[in-house]
This record gives sequence, structure tokens and C-alpha cells, in this order.
Amino acid sequence: MPALRAAPTAIWSAMTMVDQSQVRVLLLESIHPEAVARLTAAGFAVESLRDALDETELISRIGGVHLLGIRSKTQVTAKVLAAADALLAVGAFCIGTDQIDVAEASAAGVAVFNAPFSNTRSVVELALAEIIALTRRLTEKNAEMHGGLWNKAAEGSHEVRGRRLGIVGYGNIGTQLSVLAENLGMRVSFYDTADRLALGNAARCASLDALLADSDVVTLHVDGRPGNSGFFGAAQFARMRPGSLFLNLSRGIVVDHDALRDHLVSGHLAGAAVDVFPREPKGRGEEFASALRGLPNVILTPHIGGSTEEAQADIGGFVANKLTQFVAEGTTTLSVNLPGVALPVQPGHHRIVHVHANTPGVLAQVNRVLADHAVNVEGQLLSTRGEYGYLITDVSANLTADALDRLRGMSQTVRLRVLS
Repeated sequence: MPALRAAPTAIWSAMTMVDQSQVRVLLLESIHPEAVARLTAAGFAVESLRDALDETELISRIGGVHLLGIRSKTQVTAKVLAAADALLAVGAFCIGTDQIDVAEASAAGVAVFNAPFSNTRSVVELALAEIIALTRRLTEKNAEMHGGLWNKAAEGSHEVRGRRLGIVGYGNIGTQLSVLAENLGMRVSFYDTADRLALGNAARCASLDALLADSDVVTLHVDGRPGNSGFFGAAQFARMRPGSLFLNLSRGIVVDHDALRDHLVSGHLAGAAVDVFPREPKGRGEEFASALRGLPNVILTPHIGGSTEEAQADIGGFVANKLTQFVAEGTTTLSVNLPGVALPVQPGHHRIVHVHANTPGVLAQVNRVLADHAVNVEGQLLSTRGEYGYLITDVSANLTADALDRLRGMSQTVRLRVLS
């Protein structure tokens, strides 16, 4: 396996044992007050900013920060992580984590948490609303009425009942959309590169081309991994049925917007709804530029798929709880990048949290060090994932500095924390 980089010495000294009141939290992109309240209640010092920060700005602010909270715009790059001298964890207050260099975070022993389920319903409801609005041509009728034109005509307007919905990406959002769309009377097909269980009467398509050729509405629900950049372009739009609709509520980089505009202007596609864009403004009030602006049969929304009060409150509470549990107990359940470990807390003991390279004999080596220093193990749990292992060990109160130094000095150690 590749050699692992050692974390900076400053991290070891700052994070071996930290008082809750000394934990600094930086939240970006107007994260919901519920998160601020929960993190503050845990005794942390919380700073919350309205907008995203670019790489240079974030590097200048990340020093001394233990917990970083972001949404989808802020990029946590390798340079940012290298500048983070105290960072314990990153909380993505959203579904996706492609804006975070997860590999670099793992190599530094920084945990990454997200909210994989909290805003699913909000995204699904927006997709359904847009499907109905486009199928009934509501956006065009609305614009005509505001312009003073009464045009009571059924031409081009349809019921969604009986129409074929093609879902590209059958994960948490895709599956829930599938069920609700069937409840509206739609027929559902889906395509996913992973082996997914079809729900209800949904039909799995063997290829993307097969789905495109048979769908009245195509909606994308894929992640933003680099391999998906430009995934949907001119060739895919050309394979869609004439007069069909297109939705993208996933990631902006997966769609060629110039090609989408061409197929809308030509009339090959009857309409589109887009919530995510390759380049998005950092904050409210900034100008939005897109090749899709000005088209009457296109619904444009400012990345609000998960932006309901209910979803944002749920996300704020969920991710904030994960961060506080990680700081206080070392719990990594549902971590994106570290093995999931949760060990009940035993009062009166020290807890050693050890992130390490996943090589044979680490557990035995740790226990040998503790035994050599007459440190009694009261509870222990180890889990591994890929290149990394995560070990929680509860020990008696006679933990010595020399024992910790030996554990830090192990060649496999990525990060060590001690919790009281």
C-alpha cells in the first residue's frame, strides 16, 4: 500500500487532548441555525459565515479550526487540508462530498461526515413539481399571463399519468422519486452502474441509451465524482425522444449546458429544469450566468433542491450531532471516509482514538505498548476500511505520556487523540 503522510506535529500537540470549550468551529454558506445551536450547546466556539470561501480565503481562515462545516460550493482541497493545523473533521451539510478531497482528509486522519438522507424528500418533491409544471407547460402559461396574454389552449399540455419517467442514478433520491412517481401513475425506468434493487414496478434498463430512447422525462441523480464530468452531452440529448423533458438536480458538471440549449432551441426537447450549474455564484445577490437563461421552456433554480426549512434543519442537526459525537466520543458511525466505530462511553476512563494504516499486527502492537506501561484495557473496538483502520481503546486512568509517545511513534499511526 502507498506510504502514508504523517500529520504535522502541531496537530499532535494541539489535538492529543482538547477541552470542549477550546474547540473552534467554522461554518460556511449559511448553515442552518440548528447546527449553530447544537454545536454551541456542546461548548464549542462557533463562527458562522453567510457565503462560501474560495481556496485562498479558506486557507487564510483554517488555522486553529477544529471543525469545518460547508455545503456544496466550498472546495476543501489538498492545499486547504495541508494548511489545517488543528482540523479534526469536516461536516458537509448536504448529500454530496465531491467538493472535499476525501483521500487527503483520510491521509491526515480528518473525518468527513455528510447528510445522505436528510434532504432527500425535498429534492424529490422539487423534481416532481418540475415534471408536472413542464408537462403542463405552466411556466409558459404563467409568463403569457403576466404579459397580459390569455391563451386557454390544451396544445402541448399533458397529464403525467401514463408517461415514462427515466431515472439516471437509482440511489436514495432516485428510489424515492421512483415510488412517488408511480403513485402519480407514471411508468418508471432507471439506469445505474451499480446493482440496485428495483422498487415497485420500476424497470431496470440495461444501458443508458435504452432508457433515453423510451423515456418521456429523463432526470439525473448522479454524484459529482470526476469521472461524471461531461457525462451527459450532445450525444445523449440526441438519443432522447423528440418532445421529451430533461431535469438535472444532481451536479452541474455532469451536463453540457450548451448542448442542452441547442436541443431546446431546435425543439428536439420540449423543456428542461436545471437546479445545478458548472459555475455557481459564491453567495446571494451575485450575478448568475448561464447559456440557459432566457429560454421560456426552462425552469432555472439556484441549487435549492434540498433548500427547504425542514431539510436544512434536519441536516443541521444531523451533521452537527455527528461532529459533536466525534469530538467527544470518537464515534465515526456513517463517516464518509473512516471506518464506522461506536463504543459506549465508560465514565472515569481515558479513551484513545487511533487512526492508522491498515496493516497486520497494529492491534497487537498497541496492546503491547499499553501492557508494557501497565495500562489496563477496559474496552476496545477496531474496524478497517480500505487503507485505514480506526481503533477506540478505553483504558484506566494511569495512562502515561511515555505510552502516548510510543503510540504516536508507531510507523502505522496516522493520528492519535485522547478523550477524557
